[in-house]
Formats: sequence, structure tokens, C-alpha cells
Amino acid sequence: MKLSHLDEKGRARMVDIGGKQPLKRVAIAEGRVFISERTRSVIEAAGLPKGNPLEVARLAGIQAAKKTSELIPLCHGIHLDFVDVQIELRDSAFYIRSEVACRWATGVEMEALTAVAVSALTLYDMCKAVDKKMVIGEIRLVEKRKSSVG
Repeated sequence: MKLSHLDEKGRARMVDIGGKQPLKRVAIAEGRVFISERTRSVIEAAGLPKGNPLEVARLAGIQAAKKTSELIPLCHGIHLDFVDVQIELRDSAFYIRSEVACRWATGVEMEALTAVAVSALTLYDMCKAVDKKMVIGEIRLVEKRKSSVG
């Protein structure tokens, strides 16, 4: 097994997708931001200094998915058909889930993961005034699939 982003000399390279057939591709990723009970109470009382963290983080995730190739050096620029980011506050954590879709010759896993990661970082930024011990974690790819375009 070899890494697709390394050439025969071990140098980093962008994978050539020129000969691949465009397919409908979907990726789903998720992650969490663990917060204190106090932070949860402040959010529920709409008392964060920067405003509603969920909507700001959702929009940041959508924007990040669209800019993934600018952040990850060997990612292809992809014309995305759909990006959705959902964030729920449950117990003492934000649960983040993204779904990204395109019709292209390469997958959208990195876009889905980037959406979750930037949403999590935005939640951290929005809540850091009241919680210095938040933990971002469990960011992972949940599903990826492809099918013929049509």
C-alpha cells in the first residue's frame, strides 16, 4: 500500500484526477466541542459576549468547506453542490455534523472534515471568554459514498 500524495521519490504531489470519471460524491463528518456546565448555562441564557455561537459556527463551517483547497496544500479545488453543517448543544458538548456533496472526479472528505474542524474552532472562539478548558475532539469521517452522475 502506498500513499497517493507521494511520488516514487517520496516527494509530495497533487494526485492527477484528469482521467477519472466525474461522479456524485458525498462525505459526512462529525466532531464535538466539550464545554463546562457553566458555559452551557450561559449559552442557554443567551449570555455570551459575542452572541449566538451556533449560527456563527455553522456559517464558518460552510465557508471553510468552500475554501478547503486554500488550507490543505494538496487538495483539489472542487465546485461544491451542497454543504450543510448542523450543530446541537447536548449535555456538555456541541455536536457538529457536516455533509458535503459534489459532482467531480475526486471526493469531498477533506471538505466535510474541514467544515467540522472550523465550526469547532469557531465555537471555541465564541465561548473562550467564559470557558478556558473546552476540548475539541472526535473529529472523524463518518461516511463517504459515490454514485453515477444523473
